[in-house]
Amino acid sequence: MPWIVLLVSAVFEAVWATALGKSDGFSQLVPSIVFFVALAVSMGGLGWAVKHIPIGTAYAVWVGIGAALTVSYAILTGDESASVGKIVFIAGIIAAVVGLKLVPHGPAKGAADIEGADGSSTGTP
Repeated sequence: MPWIVLLVSAVFEAVWATALGKSDGFSQLVPSIVFFVALAVSMGGLGWAVKHIPIGTAYAVWVGIGAALTVSYAILTGDESASVGKIVFIAGIIAAVVGLKLVPHGPAKGAADIEGADGSSTGTP
């Protein structure tokens, strides 16, 4: 479920980024409203997802998917030109996101794992 919420949040990240561009500096009412609503949904979903997915992975996936969707939408609507390079690099972003999902993650080794609260070593290097 956290990954689904994260992906939906990434879609809303693309929505608010696109709406921001269409808002013309917040002078257009409808795109400005879409921006603020999508921003709230996107950030709320990301905030919930990072309770279950490591922040580095979650943020990279959120930004990567959001950026890839934003550029793809701009290309499809004609707001931005398409090129082989853009397609290759968008595919690279998607491949990296899939890779982050497939790489197993365990608990991070922090200072608390290395040194006990009383300053004694737990034996972990």
